[in-house]
Amino acid sequence: MTKNKPKPFKSQTLKLKENHSWKAPAGFKIVVLDRGAVSFNIPEKWFVAKTEPFEMHNAAPPNDDARLSVTFFRTQPGIDWTGLPINALLEQSMKGVSDRDTLSITPITRLPRTDIEVVWAESRFIDPVEKPREAFTRVTLARGFDMHALISFDYWVNQAVKFRPVWDEVIRSLQIGRVIADPTKGEILH
Repeated sequence: MTKNKPKPFKSQTLKLKENHSWKAPAGFKIVVLDRGAVSFNIPEKWFVAKTEPFEMHNAAPPNDDARLSVTFFRTQPGIDWTGLPINALLEQSMKGVSDRDTLSITPITRLPRTDIEVVWAESRFIDPVEKPREAFTRVTLARGFDMHALISFDYWVNQAVKFRPVWDEVIRSLQIGRVIADPTKGEILH
């Protein structure tokens, strides 16, 4: 019996059409995964470091100061997930990270969105490689449109002022569960 192997990731650069609908704030670019399954804005100079899981850095490791990771999965259409609170899912995902000494975890914050459920929390920890350097991980879980997305954002404590606005824009611009037929044109707006 032959197992279906996933197709390898194929990076492709496409020229946007003149009348495309993609818009990002000055200094940012739009990241679109799997034709709109997940999208968000990120600073223009950030680059993709890996695709499984999807990971972006502000500079080439080991000279980077921040890393954003995204994992997402589709769920069976039509399921009512209200019996499985999103706060509990996020709380469980943040427990027991065994490779680090966790110093603190903030209470979970629920964002006031009407389209999708979004919660996040932050943990402060001692980096296992660069001991005793302290770092933050902000983790968000978004759910809606038969999709779950888990986004983590790691950065050094002494870089918080620089990177918290990046996090704010990622979360503000986060969209999940879309299907964009033509990535060179963007989402059809009318």
